[in-house]
Amino acid sequence: MPCATPAAGWCVDEATRRAAIEAYDLDSLRDGAALRQITDFAAALCGTPVALVSLVEEHEQVFLARTGLTLTETPREMSFCQHAMLQPDIMVVPDATQDPRFIDNALVTGDLHLRFYAGAPLVSDDGVPLGSLCVIDTIPRRGLTALQRQGLRVLADNVMARLRDSRDAAAWRATERATRRQLTDSEDRFRTLADTMPQMVWSTLPDGYHDYYNARWYEFTGTPPGSTDGEGWNDVFHPDDQARAWAVWRQSLASGDPYQIEYRLRHFDGTYRWVLGRALPIRDAAGQVTRWFGTCTDIHEQKLALHERELISQELSHRIKNIFAVISGLISFAARSKPGFAPIAADLRERITALGRAHDFVRPHSPQSRPNAQQDSLHGLLGELFEPYRRDDAPPIRITGDEIAIDDRSATPLALLFHELATNATKYGALATDAGTVEVSIRRGADTAELCWTERGGPEVTPPTGADGFGSQLIELSAVRQLGGSIRRDWQPEGLVMTVTVPLAAFRRD
Repeated sequence: MPCATPAAGWCVDEATRRAAIEAYDLDSLRDGAALRQITDFAAALCGTPVALVSLVEEHEQVFLARTGLTLTETPREMSFCQHAMLQPDIMVVPDATQDPRFIDNALVTGDLHLRFYAGAPLVSDDGVPLGSLCVIDTIPRRGLTALQRQGLRVLADNVMARLRDSRDAAAWRATERATRRQLTDSEDRFRTLADTMPQMVWSTLPDGYHDYYNARWYEFTGTPPGSTDGEGWNDVFHPDDQARAWAVWRQSLASGDPYQIEYRLRHFDGTYRWVLGRALPIRDAAGQVTRWFGTCTDIHEQKLALHERELISQELSHRIKNIFAVISGLISFAARSKPGFAPIAADLRERITALGRAHDFVRPHSPQSRPNAQQDSLHGLLGELFEPYRRDDAPPIRITGDEIAIDDRSATPLALLFHELATNATKYGALATDAGTVEVSIRRGADTAELCWTERGGPEVTPPTGADGFGSQLIELSAVRQLGGSIRRDWQPEGLVMTVTVPLAAFRRD
């Protein structure tokens, strides 16, 4: 087969495609966690049962990662992705049974029952189409939203970043092996090898003195040959990265450990681009370092893609936070027009505020907005929820015991549960007096965790009579129905003791 399937009036030589695919270390990526996270996210983002990273080879399409599908490959003639990889943008097939290209396709007529398909092309840096990141559904759909399209493009960029990493790692390993062999040959042979590499290659003496750079370094930086020998290389680092890069390099020189760091290098056009710096020591028979060989790999586009993905996550979280504010405002507006609704409105606003605090704690953050506490920490979440109850810088609610990792799914019911307990304690229990205190103790077992709420120093407590109020029902909803736990109340005269037993699996997704 000399050419890839025509799609836009052009054709790609299959030998070129085969060589491009073989340059990647596919075995290191196949069924790996990194690409599986991307397909999991793509399926969740687009609301489809199946997502795939598909590479179209000469006779079959191979799935490097898959979500919702057990097949690892299919014949190329059945491939939708061989069409998608040749498109300038995402290819969408709303209903394959209505598309002449696929109406008789075995994936459509067979057990897979494929109906909807959307694929973002995976194209190498040299413009060679490799395959696609696709999502599949068994029912027809109109298409993708603008956000889903943007997200699928960002995820496809991340797939290519992973592929480039595998290629660069394979090139690095090949270079290391070749370098060891070339140490016994002439320096001219080594320079020829280094100058053919796509990475910037450099070498230092055992004390870290830089005495060699390949042609790619000078092409990238635009510096005159020899001007970055010794410590001159530090001048092409971004000013904010110089001290950090020096510290990591000195640590490697002192310990002999491999060197790896991301930093920004000044490009010949005056801009700064992110690169990944790596270096390994060459040792003699006695184990002494005789030389360091290193590379710099341009990862700027990968960093931009990751940054764009973070921006999308933060924008979604920001909109959710705004929804909490809008709901709280609507409740306040209703309370002003109906004074009798005011007490209920105040309770609702407090509960919504608690949910907002929980969401703000676990949502994606930038380095500037990230909370001081670790975001998957139950202690940290409770600390945020109880902050409004602080008295004169002294917390009346003390959190003790084991730490448990949480996620965004469990944060909401936990916030409602403990907000309701703190509110009741403020109205009727230990927090209704200045001397009252509460201890929240956490004990982790093999399969469950016990969260014990103990009040002391408040008014004398008597068990309530009559039907459960809304607050008790909310506690039941949060602890039992949402977290799958159980509740045990002990109405001691000196204060309520409530123990909530929750399965560990409810706190965090596996």
